[in-house]
Amino acid sequence: MSEGQAAGSLGAAERTRLEQRLGYRFGDGGLLEQALIHRSFANERGLDAHNERLEFLGDAVLGLVAAERLFRRHPDRPEGDLARAKSALVAAGALSGYAGRLELGGLLRLGVGEARSGGGRKSSLLADGLEALFGAVYLDGGPERAREVVERYLEWAEGEVEWERSDAKTELQERVQAGGDPLPVYAIVAEEGPEHDKRFVCEVAVRGEPLGRGAGRTKKEAQREAAARALEALERSRRDVPEQPPPAGEER
Repeated sequence: MSEGQAAGSLGAAERTRLEQRLGYRFGDGGLLEQALIHRSFANERGLDAHNERLEFLGDAVLGLVAAERLFRRHPDRPEGDLARAKSALVAAGALSGYAGRLELGGLLRLGVGEARSGGGRKSSLLADGLEALFGAVYLDGGPERAREVVERYLEWAEGEVEWERSDAKTELQERVQAGGDPLPVYAIVAEEGPEHDKRFVCEVAVRGEPLGRGAGRTKKEAQREAAARALEALERSRRDVPEQPPPAGEER
């Protein structure tokens, strides 16, 4: 039994829920325990093991998987765009948001002072804990299993963070405003699937007229998909309008 386990083990139900949300089952429970131990807890208990070394490793794993994903998925994007995207995807705000979905805050082992100051809700501690989990998965299951877990996070994060300089929502807004119309209005019209794997359906309208509908695992992703469909509809409409002949007396 590791020092982390001896100091404050997860209950069987807690561990099962966390592993299900994370999408990975640990072979070495000691690595999972260590990933949840903050330095403040280790100092109070006289432990050598805490999660900072795992966090260091997990940060590197996350960075590599994120960079490769962006490189492969956006072959036409310049380096500057890819760098901005990577920074957004690995930022503490995005990481802590996902950690919240995992309900990680209540599982972190914190010192008394850190716990009293709301450490379980601090963005930085949640982000560090998630990176430590990535590192623990890497050591426990190897590079490919770690990639699967990180990819699962990145798929969620891509629907939550805005990094593109001109995405479909921006382009749609600019196009309708150029035509003198008001801003597009987005509405979630349906939610499908179980709570842990929900999909949102969004509809975008201008002047009350629906232009496009899209679905995604997050509301933002569904909005972007709806905007993309609306742009396609506008383009089809533009192509279908017959060219008007010039006024009498004018030449083409």
